[in-house]
Amino acid sequence: MNGHFSAVGDAPAANNFTHGIQVIDEDKAFNANLNDYLTETNVAKAGFNYHLISVFGSQSTGKSTLLNHLFGTNFDVMSEVERRQTTKGIWMAKNKRIAAEGNEDKMADNILVMDVEGTDGRERGEDQDFERKSALFALATSEVLIVNIWEHQVGLYQGANMGLLKTVFEVNLQLFLKDRQSQTRSLLFFVIRDHIGNTPLANLRNTLIQDLTRIWSSIAKPEGLENSKIEDYFDFAFAALPHKILQPERFQEEVQKLSTRFKEGYRSSKDQELEGGVFLPEYHRRIPADGLSVYCKGVWDQIVNNKDLDLPTQQELLAQFRCDEIAREVLVGFDAVIVPLEEQQADAARQGKPGIIPNLGTTGGGAREKCVKAFEIQASRYHKGVYSTKRAELESKIDARLKAIYTTHLTDVHKAGIASFSDAVTAAVKAGQKAGGAYEFAMIVSQQKEKSLDAFRKEAQSLLIEGVAWTNFGPQLRLFEKELDEVSARLRKEELRRLAARVERSVKTRLGDAVGLEFNKLGTGRGGSGAPETGEKPASEKDLWDRVWKVFTDIVDDAAAKFADRAKSFQASEEEVAVGIWRLRRKSWIALRERIDEEMQEGNILMKLRENFEDKFRYDADGVPRIWRPTDDIEGVYTKAREATLALIPLLAKIKLVATGAAPDLVAFIGAQPAGVDIREEDDLVPIGGIDDEDGKTLDDEMAVLSESKRQDLVARFKKMADGVYVEAKRSAIGGITQVPFYFYVAMLVLGWNEFVMVLRNPVLFMMLLIVTGGLYVAYSLNLLGPMMQMANAATNQAVEIGKDKLRQFIAENDRVRQAIGVPARQENGHYQNGGAVHLDRLDSRGKKVASQESDDDI
Repeated sequence: MNGHFSAVGDAPAANNFTHGIQVIDEDKAFNANLNDYLTETNVAKAGFNYHLISVFGSQSTGKSTLLNHLFGTNFDVMSEVERRQTTKGIWMAKNKRIAAEGNEDKMADNILVMDVEGTDGRERGEDQDFERKSALFALATSEVLIVNIWEHQVGLYQGANMGLLKTVFEVNLQLFLKDRQSQTRSLLFFVIRDHIGNTPLANLRNTLIQDLTRIWSSIAKPEGLENSKIEDYFDFAFAALPHKILQPERFQEEVQKLSTRFKEGYRSSKDQELEGGVFLPEYHRRIPADGLSVYCKGVWDQIVNNKDLDLPTQQELLAQFRCDEIAREVLVGFDAVIVPLEEQQADAARQGKPGIIPNLGTTGGGAREKCVKAFEIQASRYHKGVYSTKRAELESKIDARLKAIYTTHLTDVHKAGIASFSDAVTAAVKAGQKAGGAYEFAMIVSQQKEKSLDAFRKEAQSLLIEGVAWTNFGPQLRLFEKELDEVSARLRKEELRRLAARVERSVKTRLGDAVGLEFNKLGTGRGGSGAPETGEKPASEKDLWDRVWKVFTDIVDDAAAKFADRAKSFQASEEEVAVGIWRLRRKSWIALRERIDEEMQEGNILMKLRENFEDKFRYDADGVPRIWRPTDDIEGVYTKAREATLALIPLLAKIKLVATGAAPDLVAFIGAQPAGVDIREEDDLVPIGGIDDEDGKTLDDEMAVLSESKRQDLVARFKKMADGVYVEAKRSAIGGITQVPFYFYVAMLVLGWNEFVMVLRNPVLFMMLLIVTGGLYVAYSLNLLGPMMQMANAATNQAVEIGKDKLRQFIAENDRVRQAIGVPARQENGHYQNGGAVHLDRLDSRGKKVASQESDDDI
């Protein structure tokens, strides 16, 4: 039966597809190799360019014969001798007459013909289940259903299969419950066989339409379709063929004419009748050829399981299956492009590096477009609703992965852009500083910000995908710009801090010089300048703090003005400038206090008090050094100079202005804390008494320079130092003139007359006398006799010390001398033979024993 047909269960071999394929066997099994047949016959690639025809009718009415003559197929036909069933199940073959026809009336391309098992066969008996299901299957899948009927069966109920058609119509009506507007129509093509011609074809047509209308009105209709007509869902066509046995030549001619009707047609504008051919676009099920096998299997599964035939659902199921399959296929190419990018970003994240991918927008967008385009080409032929949904799902999957990559990429670009902006601004500032400080910070920030924004904007635009909302990275751009502003503010704040630090260093340096100069004036009662050349009187010592405060405020005000002027070039706000000046004044005060404390250290202040005292004690009012004589009032000058110097200690103990009699108004000078100050960021500020209450210090404590104990200690030490100066002055006054008796000169003249005469007569001695006398006069005039005597005494003492050392060395090294004076010989361990040890004491220049001496070598 049906040789060279691939039956259900056969291997999908090419030689089995010579004549066709069995779609469904008599046991209701669907052939899984249907798609292989469609591929072998090049129908699977046809898309929508194919047509499906089924033949329906009673058994042994010549259905297979009709198909073989019309389409050149090779369906097995009934043996006229045995009169038995030949077609079992449903068979399919491709039209073969199209290759032989070359005229203008050639048939349509890719016509698939299904030969359905005949109804009312004795083999099935009363089992009408298969014939009903096969009829439903043929009606659900075919564009044209050929109803093969004999002329004498027209007008009969069972003979014309009206009962079966009623059942098929009733079940098939469920197709229109869900989507009536998009439901396809079908063509019922009645081919009346063995037409003798006594009854005109028009009469036979009217009879069949009346019968169909009658059974349509009698079927149970779903809600909402009670008034529907059969013409709403079916078109009708009719043809008559003469007897094949009795009129074979005419039969062949009519079949040839009939075959020319199987091509694309249209409806006439006048009476809406079919013209040209029987294939109208509205008959097509809109199932792509490569999905026809899946579609047919889905329809058959629902029929076999006694489910309501829901054609749109079957189309959707097919579309879902094929769209999912196509989506998986196209995603393979997408993965080939995207997976390496994902791995690259993952590796960069593990290494802690930015995962910036060059040309990501072109690569990702191209991969997406290619993938979606491939899906569109292959899947757009299926159910439009399912296609749209599946396309949206595919785009959602693609976009989810692209969004993850794009977001990570843009985040890394964001971070890199912020870092690059910060580095560029810092580098430009350093370059400006190296060039001598001629740079505009605000201009640098503005230029670098614009460059960073342009770079980020271009990168974001390169990721834009037309029609994809999430690729509009406007929020990310605004976030980037906002962070750039934050970084700009931070850099400006840091630059203001650096500017403030430079100004503070300048203030500290200038304060150090200026305050040191004012304190140096304490070294003299005349302002530290000695006898002024111009005769102008210097400032009084009492207004020291007034001068220090004025110098301090002038320096700080000048620095604050420069800071404010420079800060405005940074586009700093008034609040930031106020904070900077407030910090500058605070830190400047701390610098002043540190400089004052340095000047008021014990060693420094004692030295300045001594210089002040000596200036008053050793110099007169004109600045001329005093030469003390026994007749001078040394005690009065000493007392006056000491009291005047001691009066400086209370003055220095506390900062107080002479003009106001009170401490400077430090609170007003520093000012109130600005609103923009964040105390947590001001940890480098030292608390100030009277302004900050953290340490409990008051303004008086802040202005105190010397404590009471330190003042008393300073007074005591100064008095001791001043007493030493007084004793030295007194000693020099007494030693300046020696009281020699007059008779001593008379005795020296009498006793030394001979020597005196000898010197006068000897020119050499006379000249020596003149030289010595002149030298002594000069030394006396310059008050150098005392120093010369001290030098002579020191030289004598040094000579004695050297002589003692040489004597010790001589005795220690000469055994004979030691024996002569009874000194025992010296042993290696430093002891002498008699067990005794003799030590020599070290003496000072005056011959006195030195208290802290190291042990000399034993002799």
